Order: sequence, then structure tokens, then C-alpha cells
Amino acid sequence: MKKKAKAADLIISKARTKGAVKNANVAGEFYGALDKRVREIIKGAEIRAKANKRKTLKACDL
Repeated sequence: MKKKAKAADLIISKARTKGAVKNANVAGEFYGALDKRVREIIKGAEIRAKANKRKTLKACDL
């Protein structure tokens, strides 16, 4: 069984995510999946910044 993400463990804000959705409902499982994707994007940006000998993430790292 999958471990359910607690609100304190999430990077994303449930309220802001729900507020950004205009014409649909948001299922509870969506927040965990979105959080996972955001973490993957950040990890990729860290790898790219490190490859470019930087410690600062920039928009171009996305």
C-alpha cells in the first residue's frame, strides 16, 4: 500500500493548488502526485546547476 503524504510533508500548497484549478475538482491523490513531480523537477534542476558549477538554481535549470 502506498504511503499517504501528510500535509506537513508536501512542498506544494493544497489551498493554492485547488485555487489554481478553475474548471475541475481536485482528488486527494492529486496533491501527492503533484508534490512528487515538483520534487523530481527540483532534483533535475539541482543536477543541471551542479553540472554548470553553480549552487544557485535558475529558471534555465528547469
